[in-house]
Amino acid sequence: MHLIFLIQGSVELLLCGPLEENVYLLCKNLCMNGAADTKGSDLFIVFLTNEKKQVPLWHQKAGMRADGLVLWDYHVICIQRKKEENSPPLVWDLDSNLPFPSPLASYLSETIRPSFHLFAEFQRLFRIVHAPIFFRFFASDRRHMKDSVGNWIAQPPAYEPIVAEDGTLHNLNEYLEVEGTEALTSLEIDSVNAVYTEKLGVLVSQSQLEELFTLIS
Repeated sequence: MHLIFLIQGSVELLLCGPLEENVYLLCKNLCMNGAADTKGSDLFIVFLTNEKKQVPLWHQKAGMRADGLVLWDYHVICIQRKKEENSPPLVWDLDSNLPFPSPLASYLSETIRPSFHLFAEFQRLFRIVHAPIFFRFFASDRRHMKDSVGNWIAQPPAYEPIVAEDGTLHNLNEYLEVEGTEALTSLEIDSVNAVYTEKLGVLVSQSQLEELFTLIS
């Protein structure tokens, strides 16, 4: 899949890799073109998944219905929390047909639809990772893009796979391994600040997501 995104009216980047790599490159590009802090300190990579790997999201470009509903095994977005006072958090979702970016509150209302009743197995969990940490530790050799005998399911991008700073070749599975019991039970200051120090960030429920970004400074 090829995705083109626009920033300040001009085409900045052509993306053709798996979603997690596209979001990685999106964040790098936001840092380089001045739309974000140069080190990505105002950016957070967010993995949406659950134990069953069944994540319903609305307003997705891949959706075949009018409301754009898709059941993903996982999804990845970027949330930007600018330091300016009264600046709302913004969601950069490469697969959404909502405005790009969208304010977090409206994105949650339209894409997550918290008021929509879901069975327990469809409840979404959010792993939030600070971009500077993600840039250092994330790695993908694209093994999840191959079938059981090693053939490519989809054509991989031409650029080299992402290798972590410590030489790790693949750890996508670590970001996607979630259990509801691991989610924060309360948003204490120490728990919120862990997003700036933990390799795998913090795990929160959908009811905690918006509040967490009001606490992040």
